[in-house]
Amino acid sequence: MRTIRVETSAATILLTEAPEPKVRDRQTGEIAKDAKTGEALMTIGVVYIEDGESSLMKVTVPESGVAEELALGAPVSLPGLLARPWESVFNGQQRHGIAYRAAAVTPAAFPNSAQAAA
Repeated sequence: MRTIRVETSAATILLTEAPEPKVRDRQTGEIAKDAKTGEALMTIGVVYIEDGESSLMKVTVPESGVAEELALGAPVSLPGLLARPWESVFNGQQRHGIAYRAAAVTPAAFPNSAQAAA
């Protein structure tokens, strides 16, 4: 399926869940790895706020792209954020959704509220 670039410049993105290893197989505990580089993958939870609407999202990032100084509730930047629709059949039921992946997660600043009010 097609990968879609997500424009984040007008959004506020807040970290809601600390980075943790992405598990590929829950039965064995195997950690997911990037298919091209073999690097371990991490997941984070964020709230994406734009135009007065918000969405909770899980985002996958490579382990090397996770900044050390992240704080829960703080704004973050997700450079190279991509969305990829997916679908599968599990136990006879069709499932679908959108998978999000970013090159990194780094601290960001809150938008200047004085500029936003002008």
